[in-house]
Amino acid sequence: MTRRALSSRWLSSFGMIFVVMLVVFPAFGQEQPSDWQTQVRKFAESKDWDSAMRIVERELARAPQDTDVRAWHARVLNWSGHAAEAEKEYLEILKVSRNDPDNWMGLANAYLREGKVEDSLRALDRAVELDPKRADLRAARARALRAMGERNEARMEFQKALNLDPTSLEARAGLISVRGEPRHEMRFGQDNDLFNFTSANHDGWVSLVSKWTPHWSTSFAGSFYERAGIRAGKFSGAVTGRLSRWGALTAGGAAGHDNAVIPKSEAFFDLNHGWKTGETNFLRGVEFDYGQHWYWYQTSRILTLNGTTIVYLPLDFTLSLGATGVRSTFSGTGAEWRPSGITRLGFPLANWSERRLSGNIFFAVGTEDFAQVDQIGRFASQTYGGGLRFQISARQDVTGYASYQKRTQDRTDTSFGLSYGIHF
Repeated sequence: MTRRALSSRWLSSFGMIFVVMLVVFPAFGQEQPSDWQTQVRKFAESKDWDSAMRIVERELARAPQDTDVRAWHARVLNWSGHAAEAEKEYLEILKVSRNDPDNWMGLANAYLREGKVEDSLRALDRAVELDPKRADLRAARARALRAMGERNEARMEFQKALNLDPTSLEARAGLISVRGEPRHEMRFGQDNDLFNFTSANHDGWVSLVSKWTPHWSTSFAGSFYERAGIRAGKFSGAVTGRLSRWGALTAGGAAGHDNAVIPKSEAFFDLNHGWKTGETNFLRGVEFDYGQHWYWYQTSRILTLNGTTIVYLPLDFTLSLGATGVRSTFSGTGAEWRPSGITRLGFPLANWSERRLSGNIFFAVGTEDFAQVDQIGRFASQTYGGGLRFQISARQDVTGYASYQKRTQDRTDTSFGLSYGIHF
């Protein structure tokens, strides 16, 4: 056989092999199936959710029944702050694929963003049951336990994750995050009111707030007053119960040596509930608070109804709007209602590791009637003020405030105060 014939046969054989490769591997030289996932991750890292979602929806249109693609769709929904939609998608996926721990973890992450911590933990229990050797599942379960306030169990779960993967930075950071946090806060404070029409008022106080369990806490305070040279004091206490789905209820009272310048006794309750909407939303959360407070003076009775809405905004800004109705009853006179309102804007100023500085400004308006309380009389007022809070360390902070109140009859009240807190 000639060299030309051998060369021709070799080329023919190579050509057949090349054709077979193209038939067997039709994607050879084309985009790999995982390339779109890489693109989604890239857009997710830059928080370009619209571009990430377009890629996922394109793949979903090609394979609407592919559970992997649907899982990516749910994942991007959750990352972009649409936790409720992500939850629905994961629940649909789990109807046909119940043995993939990643889907259970994805559902748990959606629940956690919605504040459904107990549901999140149940989903993670199932994920860990399917694959108990995965460190990331253990760490996710530890995060859910931490969110529930179960710090000891969370610590053990983070340790299990670290044992499974000694290189896990998440497990190491998690162990640090669940170290024993301070359960008590003792605070010392001093307040002053300087009037242009009478002598100044000076108040001092010390308080102790203790968080005994994730569901129960107590607060006690001793306050000391000086009114026109007359001294008085009182002791107050309260108990707070919390449930993750129902919010917090606080009830308490106060009594003391009044000397006719402060209430003889007090009683109050407060209801608080909040909702998270997602870290990526403009409106990150809303909190509502309603309370009633009764004051019994020697010759009068005061009831206040307080309602406050706090809106949590991006960059740690907060906006609060409050309204108060005061019902005053004096000896020999009928009851009378007086309204007032306040708006407050809170904002961060600086952040140096554990040292943080934040501030707030506020404006308040209202009418009051203290005809026989403090001997000030009836007046309308406008108040302008602001405050600062400096976090010295994780266990110490200092707060201060100042305000100027302009009243009718050209009367003014300049207030300022300072407090120091220790956490242990």
